[in-house]
Amino acid sequence: MGYTLLSVGLVMAFIILALYLKVNDLEKRIKTMKRTLDQLAKQSDMPENPINNELRKLIKEGKDIKAIKKAREALGLSLLEGKEYIDELKNNPTGN
Repeated sequence: MGYTLLSVGLVMAFIILALYLKVNDLEKRIKTMKRTLDQLAKQSDMPENPINNELRKLIKEGKDIKAIKKAREALGLSLLEGKEYIDELKNNPTGN
């Protein structure tokens, strides 16, 4: 009985580790794809996201945290990605 529980525990730990590694790999791949899409969008003169004007207004008013929250909600970003997105808008206030 003791070995059975130990075996089940080890199998469960292995499955959890394998799932964690797979999710981590998928997150990296998604980030790479996002970067590629951003580069393609810049090169193709695609119109920028309509939310950017509202975010720039919030930034101009000094409401960076509200802008990050709005970007996260509208674009489905993590906290770090939202912060980076707003920082990018700060560095490129005209949208060019």
